Amino acid sequence: MGFYCKKKAPASKGAELKKKLDRVFSQYIRLRDMLPGTTLFRCISCNKVYPIGEADCGHYINRKHMSTRFSEVNCHAQCRQCNRFDEGNMSGYRLGLVRMYGETRVAYLEAQKYETRKYGDYEYEELIRHYKKEIARMLEERGEKITVLSKKIGVKI
Repeated sequence: MGFYCKKKAPASKGAELKKKLDRVFSQYIRLRDMLPGTTLFRCISCNKVYPIGEADCGHYINRKHMSTRFSEVNCHAQCRQCNRFDEGNMSGYRLGLVRMYGETRVAYLEAQKYETRKYGDYEYEELIRHYKKEIARMLEERGEKITVLSKKIGVKI
């Protein structure tokens, strides 16, 4: 009985596009949630202020649910402590969402996770283009270069 290495099948174009959209969308969310005139953000869950370089793109509804994975209501800048070590601090996250959007909108978001959503390659490509444009627009409006946010996504600033 010999040992062998099983070759990993190459990732589909859709999987690569999803990974790229995850990166671009995350950058967009963190830039969107920066406090005006600063490079700081307020964590949606614990309400503390941190430098933008310490932000994660936190998801209230888990990323495995494609129906809300790229929802701008579902995703917000979140400190690494809350997102990675406090299991998302979901009770704090929900309170932050209710403050921002109201109970009805949060209840609707919670119901959306049960919907089935599949993206085609064209949809991924269009969303990537859209969010790259939004990032470039926001950076230009702010007159800032924030390399921690823009270096990996190919936005020319």
